[in-house]
Amino acid sequence: MSDPPADPDPGLERFRAYLTLLSRVQVDPRLQGKLDLSGVVQQTLLEAHLAEHRVADWNEAQQAAWLRRLLANNLTDEVRKLRTEARDVYREQALDASSARLEAWLVSEQSSPSEQVQRKESTRQLADALERLTPDAREALVLQHWHGWTLAQIAERLNRTPGAVAGLIHRGLQQLKKSLASLSEP
Repeated sequence: MSDPPADPDPGLERFRAYLTLLSRVQVDPRLQGKLDLSGVVQQTLLEAHLAEHRVADWNEAQQAAWLRRLLANNLTDEVRKLRTEARDVYREQALDASSARLEAWLVSEQSSPSEQVQRKESTRQLADALERLTPDAREALVLQHWHGWTLAQIAERLNRTPGAVAGLIHRGLQQLKKSLASLSEP
């Protein structure tokens, strides 16, 4: 029996968790149920694979920046598709907020190159650690820390009590700290 075919580009695949986290953070949570974020990340990686000859000799920071631009463009396209379907003001406001966040994200490269590389590597490590959490703990942490939702709002979304959500967040943060600490040990 032969081995399964190897991943066509394992080098770019290492960015999957990072791109997934960025998509969760950049798109308004009220819209995330309307968008297939994993599909957008998959589309981004497919486009990257098709153009891998352009970036083969780039360093990791350059590849990450290029992938972020691809992702932002793909997310913007998906949000625009929703905008054409928008009917009510509440939904339109969420779309406007997501579009503004995506546009700001594209132009937010203000720090020095070395600071950008360090921050992006830390973000990739955080994304990998977040992927190891349970889906509910991951969602609760993203909603609270990146979107500023209250425990009551998160509890309603996850169909749990605020106390249960507080426990999810507490345990999730503890697990993140352990994962990140193990990465920083030699």
